Amino acid sequence: MNQGGCFCGAIRYEVTAPMTAVTYCHCSKCRKWHGHVGAYSAVDREGFRLTESRGLKWHPVSASAKRGFCVECGSSVLFDDSSDTRKTSICVGTLDAPTGLRGKAHIYVGSKSDYYELTDDLLKYDTFPQR
Repeated sequence: MNQGGCFCGAIRYEVTAPMTAVTYCHCSKCRKWHGHVGAYSAVDREGFRLTESRGLKWHPVSASAKRGFCVECGSSVLFDDSSDTRKTSICVGTLDAPTGLRGKAHIYVGSKSDYYELTDDLLKYDTFPQR
């Protein structure tokens, strides 16, 4: 089981199902949301449970997607797309260590910023890979 939460503790969660390897998103929306690259893992919805949600607020970013953050400390915590009824995404920086996770891929590399380079051997996609 993994646990995590926001900086101040007003959002806490536990994960009891396996999480996907980490996907790094370089789109302009994620960079604005996180202040840099977005790093996400996904988990089956039934394997995710909020244990504290008093600080949770959702910001809609499209007709189906929303981002969950803490209204008390500002931490970016969750990403949820209702068009994917199986999974919810966690901002991996909010997981308590050790996470046991490894990187999988970089997405939206075609819109990454110019102030950093990608030098690892992970998969790289200019947009979002289709399933």
